[in-house]
Amino acid sequence: MPDVVVEADADALARAVGEALVARLAAAQAVHGTASVVLTGGGIGTAVLQQVARLAAEPVRETVDWTAVDVWWGDERFVPADDDERNERGARRALLDVVGVPAGRVHAMPPSDGEFADPEDAAAWYAAELAAAAPEGHVLPRIDVLLLGMGPEGHVASIFPDSPAVRDERPVVAVRDCPKPPPTRVSLGFAAINAAEEVWLLVSGEGKAPAVAEALAGAEPAQLPAAGVRGVRATRWLLDRAAARELPAPPG
Repeated sequence: MPDVVVEADADALARAVGEALVARLAAAQAVHGTASVVLTGGGIGTAVLQQVARLAAEPVRETVDWTAVDVWWGDERFVPADDDERNERGARRALLDVVGVPAGRVHAMPPSDGEFADPEDAAAWYAAELAAAAPEGHVLPRIDVLLLGMGPEGHVASIFPDSPAVRDERPVVAVRDCPKPPPTRVSLGFAAINAAEEVWLLVSGEGKAPAVAEALAGAEPAQLPAAGVRGVRATRWLLDRAAARELPAPPG
């Protein structure tokens, strides 16, 4: 069963997740020497990264060596490199450039004006990047924490309800004709998402409450992709009170 944590509001949620992420990455480095994280975009995802950057500037109990963190993305808009729609640009401004993650550890998905004109080629390249970082005999590296947002209709990364991506078994997929602009994207598939050690779903806002309740009640993943997400060791739904408002009250 997934863990469900509810915070008072979006600001409290961002603070709590930021603190938890620092602690989790520090713990991974204590065991492995390095840590790895998959980032998400969106308002709450960016707010979390801003909180992590704030913590990096303060003396705290757990500290992360940002030169030993590998950064990946769950999805990316297939737009030019300088387009503010790109999740990479937001993450660099909020955290990566602030804490000095080395360029070689920042694994950005390709832009549309780079080496690849087609999102299918960009997806294949990203799958090869993941495989190159994986242990021998594996196609995916160890991912300590994979962050996901969720849309009001239940999409995660760029896996939308009833889309080809929900049934695609490849680790990275090209997504065309998204119902939410921009229409062309590159996304991790369920095969990669569900290989992460821990998956954290960050959800804020009353408009997402019905999808949260349906996902946690066991909805069909093809119709509500968030219901098909689970980490190897842990799955955590990290919600604000508005997003949790349709969940059943705990017993007692």
